[in-house]
Amino acid sequence: MSKKLSKNSEEEYTPEDYTKYLSTFDLGAAASLVSAGFELVSLDKTNPKKVQFIFRRVIGIEKVVDDYWSDRLEVKARSFFDNVKMLKNRIYSE
Repeated sequence: MSKKLSKNSEEEYTPEDYTKYLSTFDLGAAASLVSAGFELVSLDKTNPKKVQFIFRRVIGIEKVVDDYWSDRLEVKARSFFDNVKMLKNRIYSE
């Protein structure tokens, strides 16, 4: 199954394409990635019970995710909170 990344994009995301995209269902991890400056390219809402956050895979993104899960990642608190709110708004408004 593939999904267009945005209405204006010709590029399509396929869940099996781990070389171009990193995805997570975790809101905290997604907010941390956005706060660290990584590009959120899409939300996958095909599962009605949870949302998958899809990021473009670039150098350094895996380290940020690892640092998040090992509680070593440091981001600005207000930026993190604002990004959690932004992601929630995107979940419920699209």
